[in-house]
Amino acid sequence: MKIEVWSDYVCPFCYIGKRRLEEALEQFPQADQVEVEFKSFELDPNAPTDDSRTIYEALATKYGMPIEQAKGTTAQVAAQAREVGLDYDFENMVVTGTLDSHRLTHYAKTVGKEKELSEALLQAYFVDAKHIGNHDVLLEIATSVGLDSDAVRDVLTTDMYTEDVRVEEKRASDLGITGVPFFVFDNKYGVSGAQPTEAFTQVLEKVWSENNPTIQVLSNGATCTDDNCDI
Repeated sequence: MKIEVWSDYVCPFCYIGKRRLEEALEQFPQADQVEVEFKSFELDPNAPTDDSRTIYEALATKYGMPIEQAKGTTAQVAAQAREVGLDYDFENMVVTGTLDSHRLTHYAKTVGKEKELSEALLQAYFVDAKHIGNHDVLLEIATSVGLDSDAVRDVLTTDMYTEDVRVEEKRASDLGITGVPFFVFDNKYGVSGAQPTEAFTQVLEKVWSENNPTIQVLSNGATCTDDNCDI
C-alpha cells in the first residue's frame, strides 16, 4: 500500500496529522507493507523567506482577525499538538517561505533520507522555533540527519529540485487538493486534514481489505479435511 502525503512545513496541522497517521500505522498489523511518501505543497508560494511579523500578526492579516483572536486560535492548535506529544512554540515561531525546505527534501529523497529530514524540519519549525527559511539553519538541520554538507549547499545556492516541487504541486492541483495535510491512499482514497487516528485506521483497513480480498462463505455444507469427514 502506498500513502502519498501532501504537506507544508509551516502548516501546524501537517505535523499533527503526520503523528496521527504514525499512530495508526503503529497499530496496523501490515504496517511493514505500507510506503509513506511526502509530497510538496506551499501554502504561500510567494511568501518571503524573511518576514519580521510574528505568527500572530501574519495570521491576523491573512484571515482578517484581531491579534487576540489569532492567539486564541493558535492556543487551540497547540492543545491538539500536545495530545500527540508535540510542544508547539507559537510565541517564537518565524514567518517564512518553504520552497528551499521542499527542494532540500527532494534532494534528501535521492539519498534515502526523506523521512528523516521531513521530521527534522517539522520539529525545528514548530517545536524549536527555528528559521527554516535561513540557509545556515537548513544546513544545520540537513547535516544533523546525515546529509552531505557540500551537496546541501549546492542545492541551496541553486534552483535545483525547484521543478520537482512544481510537478508535485501541479499534481495536487490536478487532484483538487487545495489545503494540507492531504493523504492519498493507493491513488484511490483521499483524506483531508489532520483526522483522528481512528479515521486513518479505518482507511488503512478498508484499502488493505480491498487489495487483499478474502472469500466470503455464504453457506456451510458437509466437508472433509485431513483429520475429519462429515459422514
